[in-house]
Order: sequence, then C-alpha cells, then structure tokens
Amino acid sequence: MDLHTSANAVPPLDDELTGLLEDLAGVHPAIDMFCDAARLIALDRLDADNRREPTDMTQLLAVTLAGSPDGTDVLTLIGRIVARILSADNNPALRGLSFEAQKETQRHGENLLRHLADPDLHQHASNASGAIHTD
Repeated sequence: MDLHTSANAVPPLDDELTGLLEDLAGVHPAIDMFCDAARLIALDRLDADNRREPTDMTQLLAVTLAGSPDGTDVLTLIGRIVARILSADNNPALRGLSFEAQKETQRHGENLLRHLADPDLHQHASNASGAIHTD
C-alpha cells in the first residue's frame, strides 16, 4: 500500500501542541532544540527508513519517548535533567539560596524522579507499541 498520497498527508499540528511549542520558545537555546526535535517527530511521516515497516518507527519512538520499562526514555531523561538542575551540588546558581531552600528545591527534584519511576507512567506508550507490534 502506498502511504505517500496527498489524501494521506501528515496533518498539521493541533492548536494545543502548537501553542505549547510557541510558549516554550526562547526560554533557553536547548529548549528551542527540544521543541524543534518535538516538531520534527510530530510532523514526520515516520516511515522514512525503507528497510523498516512504516509502523516500526512509530513503535520505536513511542517506547523511546515515554515507554521504556527500565526508564531509558526521553521522559526519564528530562526528569533527570530537572532533578540535576534543582540540586545545588550540580547547579551553582542555587548556592546563594539558604540551606533550607536548597534542600527543599533538591527534595522536589528527587520527588519528580521518584514519580517518574512509577511504571504506570511509562506503561501506556509501551502498551501502544505492543498493540502496533501484534497487529
């Protein structure tokens, strides 16, 4: 089946995703790069590799973005970055805060990581990937 027809074009981004990408623009150069990468994934046909079935890239991206049972996904990566920048040990910008504020900030970063370790958070993307694979 030829998926590359005008009737089967990748639709434009919805207003919510477009708005989110616009709201995040300009915060930091790395965030702009994240947004560019997110836009590329969201608008890509996801079958550019002719050696794979069209759904293979979709499966791989779903698991890589948010569905890895061992936490090797982008969702966990972002959480680890957030936890790192919320620690005065790793972020000198926080060292001017009181010791109590430093510890409170670090605790919130650690709580984020603990919540991201919840397998239920990653299970939906993993299940979707499995559903594609079994079809």
